[in-house]
Amino acid sequence: MAQELVKKTDLNRKKGKIYYIDLDGDICEGPMCGITQHHPPKYQGAEKILKLGIKRESGYLYFVGKDGDVYRNPLKEN
Repeated sequence: MAQELVKKTDLNRKKGKIYYIDLDGDICEGPMCGITQHHPPKYQGAEKILKLGIKRESGYLYFVGKDGDVYRNPLKEN
């Protein structure tokens, strides 16, 4: 299935950073491989950089594309 555009943004992605949609529907930026401890795992904190308030629908995976826009793909049911 093709990815579906959810929201266009003017986000410029930086090298060495990871971007994700948090539970509030906003984009967060954090360090790539930001694990500080393994047992139990602890991660460096991410910073909320763009407030979008995206409402998620069940059955979809939401992500930030290479162009900085937000997309979603339907999850496969097994």
